[in-house]
Amino acid sequence: MPTQTPVSDRPERIDPEALAADYDEERPSRRLSPRTNRFVNLWCFGVALFVLRQVFRPLELGSQYYLVYFLALTLPMAFLCYRARVRRKRPADAATGSAAGGADGAQAGEAHAGQAKAGETKAGEAKAVARKDDPGVVNWVLAGLALVIGLYPVLPLPEFAFGGGGYEGFLDRQGSLLILDVISGLVLLLLVLEATRRTTGLVLPAVCLMFLGYMYYGGYLPLSWKISHPGIDIDQIVNALYNEASGFFGVPLDVAATYIVLFTIYGAVLDRMGAGRFFVEFSFSLFRKSGSAPGRTVATSGFLLGSVSGSGTATAVTLGSFAWPILKRAGYPKEAAGGMLAASGIGAILSPPTMGAAAFIIAEYLQVSYLQVLGWAIIPTLLYYLGIFLAVEIDARRFGARRVDLDIGSPLRLLLQGGYHFISLGVIVFFLAIDVPPFNAVVYAMGVAAFFGLVEALLGRSPADGAPGSTSAPEDGTAGSEPGRKELLNGFGKRLYAALAAGVRSGVPVIAVCAAAGVITSTIAKTGLGQTLADALVQMAAALAPTEGSVLVLTTLFCAAGILVLGLAVPVTASFILSWVIIGPALITLGAGGPEVAMFIFYYAVLSEVSPPTALAAVASAAITGGRVIPTMGQACKYTLPAFLAPLAFVVSDNGSLLLTRGSFVDVLGATVVCAGAVAALAVVTTGWMFGPTGRVERVLCVPAALLLLYLEPLSIAIGVGLLVLAVVIHLGARRRNSRPDVAQAGAV
Repeated sequence: MPTQTPVSDRPERIDPEALAADYDEERPSRRLSPRTNRFVNLWCFGVALFVLRQVFRPLELGSQYYLVYFLALTLPMAFLCYRARVRRKRPADAATGSAAGGADGAQAGEAHAGQAKAGETKAGEAKAVARKDDPGVVNWVLAGLALVIGLYPVLPLPEFAFGGGGYEGFLDRQGSLLILDVISGLVLLLLVLEATRRTTGLVLPAVCLMFLGYMYYGGYLPLSWKISHPGIDIDQIVNALYNEASGFFGVPLDVAATYIVLFTIYGAVLDRMGAGRFFVEFSFSLFRKSGSAPGRTVATSGFLLGSVSGSGTATAVTLGSFAWPILKRAGYPKEAAGGMLAASGIGAILSPPTMGAAAFIIAEYLQVSYLQVLGWAIIPTLLYYLGIFLAVEIDARRFGARRVDLDIGSPLRLLLQGGYHFISLGVIVFFLAIDVPPFNAVVYAMGVAAFFGLVEALLGRSPADGAPGSTSAPEDGTAGSEPGRKELLNGFGKRLYAALAAGVRSGVPVIAVCAAAGVITSTIAKTGLGQTLADALVQMAAALAPTEGSVLVLTTLFCAAGILVLGLAVPVTASFILSWVIIGPALITLGAGGPEVAMFIFYYAVLSEVSPPTALAAVASAAITGGRVIPTMGQACKYTLPAFLAPLAFVVSDNGSLLLTRGSFVDVLGATVVCAGAVAALAVVTTGWMFGPTGRVERVLCVPAALLLLYLEPLSIAIGVGLLVLAVVIHLGARRRNSRPDVAQAGAV
């Protein structure tokens, strides 16, 4: 019998921001004290205004001049917002959040009874933790040094024998830097590597040091080695990093300073204006009539929340903090629910219109519009969510999921109240369609979102404290009262201020990664290492391939494995950049197109977040549900399997470009239908269900059927369809035999 979700199932005990800080590799991890937090927010707010000004009134001395200022103003935040040592377990808050997600229904009463007592000390503990977690003297010194060294190229110093001369003088010395230039460049290099280590771990800085060592010591390698080169001295290395377009101020940082930071600010504005809450509630209102409704709404909510957070792990955590109690009441096991949350969160990065940061880098590397990249992602996104929805429907039947009624209004009522949140997303697409630059389009969308937030404030409807899907709490102190117009406007102003600050602050890790990526791109440009490694990869595949035609297939499999392994240790953005400069040329050499290779690398870089043994999105989801980590990873792989295999079709076949809408409408539609059949076959393989439980024969037949369908060649499609039809016939025959009365009676006996 349908029941209402009790208030005690609401997950106030779970702190999405804190959990994301623990498990997301691109989120701040310090718990700053109020005073330090106010300073950081004020600084980030100023940077946000500077970035917005650049959109409409660019600095006269050009893009690199702006990038110097941008890096100098944002790099210090890495030392104030991130710890110098390895991340530690959060104290009471983390334990409380995980325990809340993992409490079984039978123990819920005791858990809720203890919650009141725990709440009495929670505020005091949080303040104590924040004081201990504030940056110390060394961190403040490093932050100040990052600011001064970052601004050195543009400081109006008089020119003297050792350096100075301002920006014009600095550029004039390209290729022949003075001693102060070299020292400043080396210090900036160390600061960038340290900032990257704090935000993403040791692996990427270690890779950068390996590339630096290769640049310097390349002349000591045997001449017979293909990777040998004359070697580059320290002055020229610093010049390449500090005073050329391929170094710190290259394409990756340019993308971070124009596209990425604006979209993170936009997401923060949406969140603070209540879009997160609306997206979750609207999704839950759409599918509340059946047992599979909770699973469907998780997938839909993840897609919509992606425009708010821009991070797969953060989306999974935010969604899970509200959705897990509902999934639990519907009858989903902890591990299955965690896998579903992780898969839905990752889908947010893969889906238009606000994809992951690497999508903007694709547009810059290929010199195409961002709208075109969004177009390439449409069909893969549909296939991804088709796989999730099929798995959701099947799991609902396997687990006997129950209907859960929620105290949420009808979709029409919610749409009338908050449907304006969709308008800003439409504004982005509209302006992109009429060839308005993406950074202008997102600022216009930001303005639309803020305008409707202002209207809501004037009407007395502000985002509620603890609203599902919203990672922000009200800061105006008006909850539970009838505030006047002045208080409402004050609350709106505070939310907008917090949104601009949070947008810049959440982008700091990506900025550090993009600056560090300049070391790698500069090494590739100076030594030609990327093409050399790509040729070696192709030669290895050719030596192992049984036929000439299978070289591309084998190379693609090697590349996929390499990207996944790389993504286990570095963030998505860094993984894409590294893979593009090393692995990309190998596939392009074998005839694959640039868009197909870029999207292939992008998908596998993103999927590393659900790939064992790290799978940060799955680990964070398990922390919420209380499930076992490894089985949760397995469930996440089950839901995302189509996304692991579909990108292979982009490059192994000439028809793979059809999945990126590069072809006639009829051909694109045909390829989409064929791949949808492959996704359905994969769902049968992973869930063991077709029209009912399947036997081993049907599942075995569906494996080659799916692979052959994804190859997208006429002969392979024909064989794949035949195998899939055979599996269906065998399954239906087995069901008919099992449904006969004599067989049923025999089974009962």
